[in-house]
Amino acid sequence: FTGKIRSENTTPLSSRSIRAKIQGLIEAEDPKHPLSDVEIANRLLGQGIHIARRTVAKYRESLKILPSTLRKQY
Repeated sequence: FTGKIRSENTTPLSSRSIRAKIQGLIEAEDPKHPLSDVEIANRLLGQGIHIARRTVAKYRESLKILPSTLRKQY
């Protein structure tokens, strides 16, 4: 069983698909300026996906992805 996240369109998205989107955003980020959880939530909102910053953090942690401060490469 996976949870559902509401989106702008009528089709709810599974938490698994949201995790995949978060992982894709992080893989495509600039290593010198990684995306914060707030920025990820805002980008998802731009795609019509309403998700809280804390939910982004929870999903990021479940994917074993470090926070932006620890992902930054100098």
